[in-house]
Amino acid sequence: MDLDRLASSPSKMADLQPSMPKFLRESSIAFGSGQAAGFQIPCVIGKEGQVIAHGLTSGMGIAIFTSGGDSQGMNAAVRAAVRMGLYVGARMYFIREGYQGMVDGGDNIVEAEWSSVSGIIHKGGTVIGSARCKDFRERAGRLKAAKNLVERGITNLVVIGGDGSLTGANCFRQEWSSLLAELASTGQISADDQQKYAHLNIVGMVGSIDNDFCGTDMTIGTDSALHRIIEACDAISATAYSHQRCFIMEVMGRHCGYLALVAALASEASWVLLPEEPPPAGWQTTMCDKLRMASSAPRCGRPDHRQAAEQTTALPCHCTGGLFIYLPLVAAECVEADYVFIPEWPVVNWEKKLVVKLHAASVVVDNLGFDTRVTVLGHVQRGGSPSAFDRILGCRMGAEAVLALIEATPDTEASVISLDGNQAVRVPLMACVKKTQAVAKAMEDKNWQLAVELRGRSFARNLETYKMLTRLKPPKEIKGKLVSVQLVTRSVQLVTRPVQLVTRPVQLVTLGENVYSVTGVVPAGRQGGHTLAVMHVGAPCCGMNAAVRSFVRNGIYRGDTVLGIQDGIEGLVENQVKEMGWGDVTGWVPQGGAFLGTKRTLPQKYMSQVAARFKEHKIQALLVIGGFEAYLTLLQLCDARQQHPELCVPMACIPATISNNVPGTGFSLGCDTAVNEITEICDRIRQSAQGTKQRVFIIETMGGYCGYLATMAALAGGADNAYIFEEPFSIADIREDIYHLIQKMDEGGIKRGLVLRNEYANPNYTTEFLHQVFTEEGKNTFSCRMNVLGHMQQGGSPSPFDRNMATKMAAKCTDWLVRQMTENTREDGSVFTNQPETVHRIQKQQWWMKLRPLMRILAKHTATYEEENVEVELDGKAH
Repeated sequence: MDLDRLASSPSKMADLQPSMPKFLRESSIAFGSGQAAGFQIPCVIGKEGQVIAHGLTSGMGIAIFTSGGDSQGMNAAVRAAVRMGLYVGARMYFIREGYQGMVDGGDNIVEAEWSSVSGIIHKGGTVIGSARCKDFRERAGRLKAAKNLVERGITNLVVIGGDGSLTGANCFRQEWSSLLAELASTGQISADDQQKYAHLNIVGMVGSIDNDFCGTDMTIGTDSALHRIIEACDAISATAYSHQRCFIMEVMGRHCGYLALVAALASEASWVLLPEEPPPAGWQTTMCDKLRMASSAPRCGRPDHRQAAEQTTALPCHCTGGLFIYLPLVAAECVEADYVFIPEWPVVNWEKKLVVKLHAASVVVDNLGFDTRVTVLGHVQRGGSPSAFDRILGCRMGAEAVLALIEATPDTEASVISLDGNQAVRVPLMACVKKTQAVAKAMEDKNWQLAVELRGRSFARNLETYKMLTRLKPPKEIKGKLVSVQLVTRSVQLVTRPVQLVTRPVQLVTLGENVYSVTGVVPAGRQGGHTLAVMHVGAPCCGMNAAVRSFVRNGIYRGDTVLGIQDGIEGLVENQVKEMGWGDVTGWVPQGGAFLGTKRTLPQKYMSQVAARFKEHKIQALLVIGGFEAYLTLLQLCDARQQHPELCVPMACIPATISNNVPGTGFSLGCDTAVNEITEICDRIRQSAQGTKQRVFIIETMGGYCGYLATMAALAGGADNAYIFEEPFSIADIREDIYHLIQKMDEGGIKRGLVLRNEYANPNYTTEFLHQVFTEEGKNTFSCRMNVLGHMQQGGSPSPFDRNMATKMAAKCTDWLVRQMTENTREDGSVFTNQPETVHRIQKQQWWMKLRPLMRILAKHTATYEEENVEVELDGKAH
């Protein structure tokens, strides 16, 4: 195919494989100049795309095993390692039950074939078993293990496990020479075998849902565990809203608070307790204050329900976002269910008392009187089918592990395959272990700041963002503002120069450790600070609501006014503009679609009306969330600045489209959720053919002219091919794929095939055409079915990745817009900027194209790789 010809030219492939944008790779930069700066881990970019010949090695023995706790995605790593090993000509072995199987030998160490790993990519856990082994901790056990490996000619190990399993493998490697010498001296192996198998090479992959291993952004299984947690939270919210209950959720994570923190961000939790930042003395009062404020959050989050509430009396409205209670003659109030996340491991606070879930529950009941329930998620977090992210991560790491072993020499240091941004990298094993141990030491010494820094820049920013989004900050002091503050039984009024006043609704705010009832009376018109606006342009996608929530609360937290524009440009022209309050966006994070509404209309035809609305509402900054139409909207607004000075304000865009086809970013909001939806649907389609004769499915995905969805879903679903626009294909290529499937079914025992096609891959080779060709040419071997997935790819609840990324991208946009407004404020207080850097448009970066050869290799096609040799410094985690 054209891919093979393209891969033969490194310069051409390199053009399609730019490195991760700096914005998404900032975890790779040294984390400040503080104490954590001394724990930087050097790494080398992996070899995704490097030209690797078929049958590169001959007779090389490689064994793969899983050890310690299981996690989703391990099977994808096992599958990829086995098939990449067979592709390069190695002999691949399974070691069942981890180190115990290595010690016991016998049938626990078996040679793997191509079909041995068929149909396992969608399964959770590990099909080759995992166990903790006491025998391996003793030298006698390691002697047995070494003898069993030598007998089978295995001198290369791929280890999937946690830091303990990887450390044990490195110790085994260091002892290897002495173990063989002892075996030879006792006559258990020959001198020739001792010399032939004198060196043992180790490459590891971190399989753990805790994400507690330093040196990689994500460990295998973490994303799937977050999916399980978020699914549980979204499901339990129904009963929480029905009874207005507070739920205390216990999640896993051992000594690492990553799962708890990200889950709290993605589920709008009101309080979270982390091992890295234990609560100080008096935490019970602070927690109850926040829960009280959350339960009293003003107004419902649905714009249509707020409007209905103003026109009706008491009417209960049960929405997926929560229980919305309309009171007579009062704006709608939203009673929010409150989640309190507590990691499974006990946390020692400053008073040296154990914070346990039952104590937290009693605190809530005794102080607030809330109906409180405790839910322990337990091992359900380890179960279920792996997410698309974990499947792809396992495939990439498994293939890279085999390539690392092929290059290893006797002097090569044991390494771990990690993820840095969106690059597979190799990092020194013991350097990662050292940094991981440094986190535990910092926590033991109660150096909480160092512990957070060692977790990485993203962990620290997640924590900072969570604190900001869950805090109700009082309005900043503004000239001409009258505020009534009441604490329990006493009140004080702060009065300034009399001006025209309008009444603001009552809300609860925090001043120190106390909760105050604040009735704001502020000047009519502009409230003070800056005025920012947000709207959507383009097609809806998951994550838009989370971005709006983050932007609104970031702005309010800074004391600014945030305006929500309904239905994009059309809504702005029709003056559908409303000030957003803190409670207006409550419950938005888990919801798909776009509550603000979105349309594809561009502003070019309505520029005068748009400029008039900017002037009317005194808009000083604009955030547009959407796909390529959002980019065009900002470009047209900037082009009109000369005719309309009102548009000379800072503007920013958050890429949001399931197609992931916009320039300037490696990931756009919604694409992760869409890939997960497609992958899950493909699993169900394959399952529908269980028990039938051999069958091939042709599935059409969305994505416009971008093949991201088809490629990533094909890799996650174990598809045989994915036809995309970026990679031209001919009828000869289609015929080759048909013969390939026939061969796999006749000789390899494969029962089902899966072929994906991007909707605009080729105007002539349509999905219907492919279906007919596959049906006719393969009629003696398999039947064929066609499925067009359609708009179900845009639906569903946002994935944890999209929720988290939307929250952080909106926070970054707020920072940038505020900085631009501050730098471009004139003496009269107005904001004026006409700088070109306020709109960024750079070349589209299709980093995922380098994964297509891996997809074809794992499907038993012939493909190639191309290398990027880049030295970087790795620090911390990012998701």
